[in-house]
Amino acid sequence: MLKITNLTVSIEGRRLLDSASATIPTGHKTGIVGRNGTGKTTLFKVITGELASDGGDIEVPRGSRIGGVRQEAEASSVSLLDTVLSADLERAALLAEAETATDPMRIAEIQTRLVDIDAHSAEARAASILDGLGFDYEAQKRACSEFSGGWRMRVALASVLFSSPDVLLLDEPTNYLDLEGAVWLESFIARYPHTALIISHDRGLLNRAVRSILHLSDQNITLYQGNYDTFDRERRARLEQQLSMKKKQDIQRAHIQSFVDRFRAKASKAKQAQSRLKMLERLQPINAVAESAVAGFSFPEAEELSPPIIAMETVSTGYDGTVILGGLSLRIDPDDRIALLGANGQGKSTLSKLIAGRLPPLGGTMTTSSKLRIGYFAQHQLDELVAEDSPLQHLARLRPHETPSRQRARLAAAGIGQDIVENAVSRLSGGQKARLAMFLCTIDAPHLLILDEPTNHLDIESREALIHALADYAGAVILVSHDPWLVEAVADQLWLVRGGKVARFDGDMDDYRSLLLSERGAGGVRDAGAQAERKANRPAKAEKAAQRRNLAPLRAEVRTCEDRVIKIEEMREKIDLMLSNPLFYEKNEPSKIEALQIKRGEIIDGLARAEALWLAAQERLEAAERG
Repeated sequence: MLKITNLTVSIEGRRLLDSASATIPTGHKTGIVGRNGTGKTTLFKVITGELASDGGDIEVPRGSRIGGVRQEAEASSVSLLDTVLSADLERAALLAEAETATDPMRIAEIQTRLVDIDAHSAEARAASILDGLGFDYEAQKRACSEFSGGWRMRVALASVLFSSPDVLLLDEPTNYLDLEGAVWLESFIARYPHTALIISHDRGLLNRAVRSILHLSDQNITLYQGNYDTFDRERRARLEQQLSMKKKQDIQRAHIQSFVDRFRAKASKAKQAQSRLKMLERLQPINAVAESAVAGFSFPEAEELSPPIIAMETVSTGYDGTVILGGLSLRIDPDDRIALLGANGQGKSTLSKLIAGRLPPLGGTMTTSSKLRIGYFAQHQLDELVAEDSPLQHLARLRPHETPSRQRARLAAAGIGQDIVENAVSRLSGGQKARLAMFLCTIDAPHLLILDEPTNHLDIESREALIHALADYAGAVILVSHDPWLVEAVADQLWLVRGGKVARFDGDMDDYRSLLLSERGAGGVRDAGAQAERKANRPAKAEKAAQRRNLAPLRAEVRTCEDRVIKIEEMREKIDLMLSNPLFYEKNEPSKIEALQIKRGEIIDGLARAEALWLAAQERLEAAERG
């Protein structure tokens, strides 16, 4: 087992863990979760000995091998297959010794040990892992130096999986995988025979591949049994219970304090007051542990367009005259929610650029609505931000005529607070950069959102906030993501990009997952009866689309009411500012002052009516959502 006892860790004077303890049984697959900055990666560094703790202990069984991915594979002339095979140090050493050993006893020992570690099937196992991560037979024979850094990270991951350490540490392993690789990795981890700790924001992986969750929060760690959904329910129940207990205790403390304050000075009640004061001192306060909500996403609503907004007839596209995708006869309507499936390199980003107008057709006919506005969040959108400029400067270039206060308010609504609004982009976290890029690409109220890997730098709570925002968004969505959970939550249609073609995938993500696992030899094909039962209990994609269309007018009404409340509040604040200024009374006649005060009263009445309409609209929407 891996035992953490009273662990205390600080980084640059900031306490991350304080006397934290947990025990992870041998063989458990455990997901490690927590808000960014709570110390998840730091915990890994302490486990590997890369970082010393301030106190406490971490115990692993003697002789256990700990393995993780620290950096991409070296850009050498060694083939991918040989690079992965070399990760099994014992096998490599035994094979090298077998070539030079002369002692019959030692030769026998070597061969016995090679059989024990299944060395003779090593090449097949290594090839299977590489194939699962997206390297076909021909690619496995190529040198590492022929691949980019992202692909060499996959080779490094394949190497550590092949070496099969007793304690496997994976830090956001799906960040450099496509959806197909992520699906395969889920299956591999679920079948992994040793202990595995996985830091991940991929809710699908945390639901299907792990059986316990280690949660880092408030300088402590808590181990929950079950997958992420089970953990989330239990954690929310604990928070609600603790908040309820705190509320009751606050009432009790206030009551006792009131008695003490009233009767402390009275001789007849002094003894009772003193007794209650001692009771108050013994009543240890319950801390409010509710986590602050992450900032949501909000996409401005565009005017409606007639369908289709984009239509293609036998369109081809590519680069420098070379066709990558051909024979595209596709249609996109204003309310479509489409996820693009397919392995890296098959053309998903190429299709996204074609739809976004960043790549011209090389043939065929492509018709686009004349009023269509498109918001395009590219996979490398964050690289297009100006590193030395602040979020405020980025917005000022798009809205030069807006006042700085209005610009700051826009950014605050997008989750970019006053504490970072003037920071250089280079100083922002990955999640903050992603929020800024998302805000900038949607500022003009697009009719169509194209999102190419939008969640790479978002934690689980921010991903859920994005899902809610997309549910409220009235326009069309084209999604490319390695996160199956996001795809399942957002998409009504699946388009498969493969072999230079794009075709509708007639199935859901469960069907696609089964197809991938069977093609990549990972096994894990779902039981037909269980799969049929899940499908029967899950709303059809068409029903989801119809439900979203039915809810769209109600959501629009809520947004209209909310905007009305905001405008009236701005009017009230403007008048309050005038009435709070002493100079206003010196410079104006009493009649004007009285008129402004009457107007303020009318605004207060109007605000009450607007808030009532808002609440009523919200209640109608919630009732419709409940069905």
